[in-house]
Parts: sequence; structure tokens; C-alpha cells
Amino acid sequence: MFRRFFIPLVTILAMQTTAAEICEADLLRSGRRMVVLDVPQDKKLVGHAPQGKNLLITNGANILWQGKDGEAFEIPGYCKKLYLLSETADTCKQAELRWETTHVQSAKHGKKIQVSANGSNGWGKMQAAVGTDAGPALRRLLGNALWHGCCGSEVTIDIPKGEYHFYPEGALPLSYYISNHDQQDLQPVGVPIVGQKKLKINGNGSTFVFHGAMQPVLLMDCEDVQLNDITIKHDAPYYNEGKIVEIKDGCTTLEFAEQFRWQVQDGAYYLMGDGTPRKPGAVLAFEADGRMVATGKAGDMPWPNKCEQISPTQVKFYNDAAKLGLKEGQVLVYRHYGRPHPAMVLYRANGTTLNKVVFQDSQGMALIAQRSKDITINGGGCICAPGRVYTVSADATHFSNCAGTITVKDATYEGMMDDAINVHSTCLSIHKVITPTKIIARYMHPQAVGFEVFEAGEHIQFIKGQTLENHPKLGKAATVKKQDENHLLITLEEPLPHGIGEGDALENADWYPAVNFVGCTVQHNRARGTLFTTPKPVLVQDCRFLGSSGSAILLAGDAQGWYESGRCLDVKIINNLFDHNLIQRYQFTEGIISVYPMVKHPNQQTERYHKNILVEGNTFLTHRVPLLYAISADGIIFRNNTVKFDDKHAPMHNKQPYVLQHCGKTDLQQL
Repeated sequence: MFRRFFIPLVTILAMQTTAAEICEADLLRSGRRMVVLDVPQDKKLVGHAPQGKNLLITNGANILWQGKDGEAFEIPGYCKKLYLLSETADTCKQAELRWETTHVQSAKHGKKIQVSANGSNGWGKMQAAVGTDAGPALRRLLGNALWHGCCGSEVTIDIPKGEYHFYPEGALPLSYYISNHDQQDLQPVGVPIVGQKKLKINGNGSTFVFHGAMQPVLLMDCEDVQLNDITIKHDAPYYNEGKIVEIKDGCTTLEFAEQFRWQVQDGAYYLMGDGTPRKPGAVLAFEADGRMVATGKAGDMPWPNKCEQISPTQVKFYNDAAKLGLKEGQVLVYRHYGRPHPAMVLYRANGTTLNKVVFQDSQGMALIAQRSKDITINGGGCICAPGRVYTVSADATHFSNCAGTITVKDATYEGMMDDAINVHSTCLSIHKVITPTKIIARYMHPQAVGFEVFEAGEHIQFIKGQTLENHPKLGKAATVKKQDENHLLITLEEPLPHGIGEGDALENADWYPAVNFVGCTVQHNRARGTLFTTPKPVLVQDCRFLGSSGSAILLAGDAQGWYESGRCLDVKIINNLFDHNLIQRYQFTEGIISVYPMVKHPNQQTERYHKNILVEGNTFLTHRVPLLYAISADGIIFRNNTVKFDDKHAPMHNKQPYVLQHCGKTDLQQL
């Protein structure tokens, strides 16, 4: 059984091939502990495992071969990609690999194939029962679909309505970088949808339940995949919720429902959602009906962990909740800050559609998409399970270095520990200038490393680090070589522009998405409602923002912190309802609509960062907080909006309706 997989770049470079190339593009696609190989047409992979070392080869659905000690392997070439994993650092250094001509019997082209997961078609049967792992059976179905999809057929898999359980032991081991998450050596993937083309999976209202620490769903190297009517959850929530049942004598007693896993050891409380003891880093307070408690300050409250268990469901904490302004009947969500496994990853996945896909909890973000194009979400979202006030442990949806159009329509996002949607580029710092045409670029945040921000032939936007000014002339990458997970060696077709050098940043000018966020409900979540950082058109229309603790909409951007960039040049915020947002103070939450790029020296700018922002026809029901905060923006229009102030919550930010700093032209309605 493979436990740990490690293939550094130096060993990848040592692979020997004949009759075909394992080229730079393959190396750039290589994950944290995995090598991705493009399969040449009519070729098969032939070789031997190195002596004393393990090697695993998969097509992304099933394990095709695993062995060691010089065992020979021969992998048919019907799939488009192969994924190689090894448990030790030098395995592939000694592996003998070559491509040979093959004659594989192809499935009939152009067919529309519909199969059921009830076993009636001979493709395999999924069983809905606790203790029965549905993962291997679903992967057999996916393996058959991969064969037919690679030969041009459209495949639909119908899953009978039921509750299906997935366990790490039956998962497919894969390894890859995930933006904005803790980087894992290995991701045990319960539902690996990899290399698929024109695949549709109908859940028919099914629930997929994942056990322990694992990656529930992955769509990688896919095209035109559709998932319909599925709910995704874990057998135990990652965070816990405790209802305040008593505040007395400086202590607070909480009651935890049976669905939450925890333990008290040596007088300290530990979360056990994924089976690993974790101390909570903070608590957040909710009303029993799911609304966040309006504290007027940061929602993450420190909470001493000293306690004693007084019954099977109750714990007494030596902390006075009343001093935090809390009261009996409210609910505390115990959280930490780990992000090991998002519920769903889209990676190099184009044309993905999610219809009525619901996330009830996660061990990271609900959905993270990276290096993917044209994503559509209809309905579904992050929706609280019965008796719960929180859903996922970070962002609901997160799009990093995507392209095409992202459309999110009629979805509901509630109770998240972060934002409903975050769209941005990942920019890299210019770490070293070797020559005017050769630079080393560095991934700057440890949770955003390794995945391909640039490939050869793509355009580069240069950014002044201190002022966030975008240089008017784009560059172009001639070659991109991955030195390690933190550094890229980029050769430019032309020299660096004048004034751009070490400490400045660069982002991919070919990978920006347009965004349509329409008809959605965002409510009762931590942090902000929506974040957009892309120069392509952004439309937020007919949405409801109800009690988002921070700003409902943030236009961000930085090249000094998270390095999440992409200035906004065309934003329309039309016909939305903003109902009492900004009840707590998080980062970049200065207004209900906050335009807040991280510009260290805005007074040195010759051009403002964000431009052309229209806020029209919206309704603001709000206590006395700024409707709009903006820094380094030009071309803001705020008109024809209905605004009703009240005293439901304490005023914040000096009660000013508009706060502008270092802005250009604006047109703001009189209130």
C-alpha cells in the first residue's frame, strides 16, 4: 500500500525516453509528488520499476500497475494522460521508460452511452450502505467511461438515489498542488474524475459521505464534465458547534450534538472531525437561527481551552462568555485554521457544469478551481445541514488563475467560514533578474505554490510591487522551467520593461475570467460575501446579501501579501439587496462595497488600480456604516440606489456613507 509519494524535479529530469519526449510541458504539469505524462497517439508506455523501489501508474480512475524490484510494465495508450507516483525520492531516477507503438482496440466512436450504477449494465454496481466503500465501484465505472470518452463517446452515469460512503482505504492516491490550501504529500481522492471528456454524472438526489481525512472529489484534465443533483458531506463535521446552555460563576457550559466529534484530554478540548486531535484556534458566535452575532469587531474570538467534561454531551469551559457579550442559547463554532482537503478541486478542467451540487461541510474550501476554463454553477451551493449553523471551513467557491467565463446562478451560500466566491490571479514576485530576458519568479504564499501559473508562449502582465501599477506593455514567456515548488525560471522573448525589476510582480495576462454572479443568496457567513480581482467583465445582479459579517462585495488585489492580483476594469453591481451586512470587522471590510487593493504607496501612482465600477438600482437596508469604501479607484458610479438607514446595530466607521481615498473620477448619488 502506497503511503507517501515523492518525486522531486531532479529525478523527473533523469527519466529516460525513446521514440517520444517527456517534455517541459509534462514537467510543469507535475504535481507535488506526481509526474503527469501526455500519451502520444498510438503509443504505449513500457518500462521497468527500479530495484528495491515502488512505482504506481494510474490513468486517473484506476491503478493500472504497481510494483518494484525491476518488474516490467506495459501500459496501453488508450487514455490521454498517465500519472506516475512513487514512494521514494529516487524511484523514477532509475526507472526505464519508453514509448512504443501500440494497436489498441478502440471503442466505437461518437456513441451516446447511458449506464446505471445499479449493476444492470455490466459496468459495476455502487452500494449505498454505511461501512461499504462505494469508491472502488465508482472508480470502475469511471474507468469504463474514460475508455469510451477518449474514443469520442458521450457517457452518462446514472446513480440511483441513495447515501453512498467513501473511505480513504478505497480512495485513489494522487498528488498535486492545490491553491490556497495546505500542501499535502498525498491526496486520497474518493471520486477521481480525471482525463474524462463529455461525461455526465446524475446523482438523482444522492448524498456522498466521506470518512476521515481525504479529498472527496477531483476533476482534473477534463473537458465538458457535468455533475448533477449530488450532496457532498463528511461523516463528521470538521468544526464543532456547541450551544451555550449555562453561564455561571465565570464558566460557560456548552452542549454538543451527537454529530460532532471531540474529546477532552488533560483538561483541554480537541476537535476530532477528521480523526486527528486539533486544538481550536478561535470561536465564532451564531444565533440559534443561523445569524452571526453582531459583535462590531472581528468575529474570531479567542477562547481559553481549559475545560472539564461534565456529561457525555456537555463541557464546562473556564471562560465567561458574558464578558464577550454572549448569552445562553447562542451557538459557538469551534474552528482552527488548517485547510488540508477541499471538498472539490477543478484542475485543468474546462467546460465544467455543476447543477444542484450542495456542499454541507469540508476540510478546506468547498470548491477550488485552478487553471480551468468556463465553469458553470446552477443552483446548489453551501447549505447548512439540519441542526447546524455553519457549512464549510473556508471559502465556498474559489477560482485561482482561471479563464473563460465563470457563471454562478441561483445558488445559496450560507454559514461559510469565509467568502462565497473569490476570483483572482496568482501573481509571482520577481525574485532575481539573471539577465534582461531571464528571471527567477517566486511563489510567495506557502498555500499558493507549485501549480502552473505560466506556461511557455503565454503573456505576462508586469506589476509594480509598491504601487500595483500595471505596465502598459505585456511580456511573453519563451520558456518556463520549474526549479522547485517555489521558483520558476522564465525566459522572456523580449527584455524586461524599463522600471520593472526585483521586488515587482508578474501575473498571467492570458488567464483572466469573466464572472457572472446572478440570482444568488449569500447569508450569515464569516469574512466577506464576494471577492473579485479580474480585469474581465464582472456582473453581480439580482443577488441577496443577508447578514454577511463583513463587506458584501470586495474588489481586492495585492502583490505584497497573498499575491492575489488582477485589477478590475469593468464591474457592474445591479439590482441586488444588501440587508444589514458589515456587522463585524475583518480585513478589507471598510464598507458594504469595499474597493480595497493593498497599495503601499498610492500617492506615487500615476494610474489607479481598479476602474469602471457601476453600482445601480440596488437596495441597501443597513445600520450606519459606509455604503462604499474605495481606495485607488477611478470611474465609480453610484446611482439610483434605494438606501434605508436604521439603528438595528451599532454604527461603525463614523457613519459616513462614502469613504474615498486616492480615487479619480466618481459620480455618487446624494443621500
